[in-house]
Amino acid sequence: KMSSGAADLRQRKKQNCTESDKMAPEERNKENSKLGRSPKYMLIQRFAKLFFGCLAAITSGMMYAVYLSTYHERKFWFSSRQELEREITFQGDSAIYYSFYKELLKAPSFERGVYELTHNNRTVSLKTINAVQQMTLYPELIASVLYQASGSEEVIEPVYFYIGIVFGLQGIYVTALFVTSWVMSGTWLAGMLTVAWFIINRTDTTRIDYSIPSRENWALPYFACQVAALTGYLKKNLNCSAEKFCYLLVNASTYTFIMMWEYSHYLLFVQAVSLFLLDSFALAQTEKVHEVYRIYLFSLIVGYLLQFENSALLVSPLLSLVVALMLSKSLQMNMKKSTFVSRLLKIMYTYLVLTVAVTLNFLLKMFVPHKENEHLLKFIEVKLGLNTTKNFTMNWLLCQESLQAPSQDFFLRLTQSSLLPFYILVLIICLFSVTQVIFRRICGEPLKETVKLEDGRIGERPEIVYHVIHTILLGCLAMCLEGMKYLWTPYVCMLAAFGVCSPELWMTLFKWLRLKAVHPILLALILSMAVPTIIGFSLWKEFFPRIMTELTELQEFYDPDTVELMTWIKRQAPVAAVFAGSPQLMGVIKLCTGWTVSSLPLYNDDDLLKRNENIYQIYSKRSAEDIYKILTSYKANFLVIEDSICNEVGPVRGCRIKDLLDIANGHVVCEEGDNYAYSKYGRFCHEIKMNYSPYVNYFTRVYWNRSYFVYRINTVISFQS
Repeated sequence: KMSSGAADLRQRKKQNCTESDKMAPEERNKENSKLGRSPKYMLIQRFAKLFFGCLAAITSGMMYAVYLSTYHERKFWFSSRQELEREITFQGDSAIYYSFYKELLKAPSFERGVYELTHNNRTVSLKTINAVQQMTLYPELIASVLYQASGSEEVIEPVYFYIGIVFGLQGIYVTALFVTSWVMSGTWLAGMLTVAWFIINRTDTTRIDYSIPSRENWALPYFACQVAALTGYLKKNLNCSAEKFCYLLVNASTYTFIMMWEYSHYLLFVQAVSLFLLDSFALAQTEKVHEVYRIYLFSLIVGYLLQFENSALLVSPLLSLVVALMLSKSLQMNMKKSTFVSRLLKIMYTYLVLTVAVTLNFLLKMFVPHKENEHLLKFIEVKLGLNTTKNFTMNWLLCQESLQAPSQDFFLRLTQSSLLPFYILVLIICLFSVTQVIFRRICGEPLKETVKLEDGRIGERPEIVYHVIHTILLGCLAMCLEGMKYLWTPYVCMLAAFGVCSPELWMTLFKWLRLKAVHPILLALILSMAVPTIIGFSLWKEFFPRIMTELTELQEFYDPDTVELMTWIKRQAPVAAVFAGSPQLMGVIKLCTGWTVSSLPLYNDDDLLKRNENIYQIYSKRSAEDIYKILTSYKANFLVIEDSICNEVGPVRGCRIKDLLDIANGHVVCEEGDNYAYSKYGRFCHEIKMNYSPYVNYFTRVYWNRSYFVYRINTVISFQS
């Protein structure tokens, strides 16, 4: 029965597709004859609109990429720097990603380079890692192949090629947002406004300024393309060729997105929940929604196989939800009639999906061997106030700005650019309209096949409902974690721009207000042009001079102490030496020198997290012997003390590295509401600089400058005082 039901669905889908293809030209011809326009004239008009819209979208993306490149050059003086000084601009995890790109280019062949990355034992001491799987190095693999295959070695330096690809992807990101807003509103004026808001609010829409090689900068452009294609795919009365194109683009971009970012399946899970709610309210074609579920399933399976059997994808909530939805599909087929029984079945269906998804996820985690980040689950418990901890890693994560609630400055910036007020207005109108549509569906009223402008029912368009649900879910996450704003704010720009440029939205509002004095359709058309034009001119007047000042103003990034440290390591340290220090500095040392390090600034591996906590003990109040045992257990030969961490004066007391270590080690005493650090040993990073026993017995200072102190870890311990 299920196979015959599926065949019927496919047959209906083909019939609908052919019918829409036949009906669309007939309807257009009728309208054209009424308006006195020939089909040839309309074809030319549509082609001109499409051509200039695509030209505007591509130009916007290219100009944004050029803007990023120019801003980066002004900020770092990249062209006038030596290679070492350029590499120092890559900080933390960015340094690690770029270092593997360098290693691939230095390898005698691409195959040999990939093998060395998948069996890497020269990055972290006493640890062989599959760097491609653990650090999701597929962007670096692609970049190195393109660099060598295109013959760019004689034309452009590797670093310019690498950052050029990332900036190009950001241009695609902006173009995809432009197209999404254009598809939703019907005018590319919405796309222009989306791009303007995106660039003006760049501080809150992207982290490209701070971390060029980060995985999200490689992955989110593909997600934006997927959202643009999904928006078109969900539209009603779409002709077959456009539907097939959107379907293929959703397929390709979903798979690429999963391959580019280890956390991609969580964002796709949020999207799947949005589609589930859209389908549960019967506001979209069920066949289309389930086709997207199949795309998720296919991408997860292929991703699992090509990511060296990445078990994180098998235990992901996305897979459990998709499988539960597909298993429950047969029950949903009986719920299309608007009867009391069908409403009860709808509630049962939702309950069944959630129950099966949770149960399946629990069973998968029980039987599938996986290294899921347990610290993330513990972090969520502590963040929600369900638990307390003294653990260094947990408290360090809680202190990160990106994992705290957004500040008032964030909302103030969005308000000053007029983005937040218009977004709230558009969201309220769409939300009320969607609520009306859901209420009509509950009362048994069917959806209209085609929604006309005079109907004022913007909530009946499935692509609009999807975006409303999606932006609300992302907004809820952004209200909890500031780092999530980089996922939410770009779609705030897109939705707000679509709304103010959409005659349907204004018409929906006027239907509620029951305007009589002015013709509502005429007023809606006027406002959909006038409001974005006024917003555009005001943004141009206020923010364009600031953007031009950014591009003309010469900034200076110069870190002579770090340059001196890297130069000393390359000249004086043995090739087989292992360095220990803060994970952020170890990433830079690995990139600039190639030497092995004891820890890395990566937070997706429990062993590396434990290493980071142990190495950070150099800033705690522990004995020289304890620190010596920790460092030698990782075969470290040199220790680097950073003065900025040792003498840190943080804005938030209790969030400094040394404060967190004192809490974790039990070196904090509470008296009358105040916290005091207490230990029979002084702080190691201070005491070691005094050059007295027992510190000189274990460590010998070999280099220092204003910011760094380097000590050789003695292999033979002298106990002479």
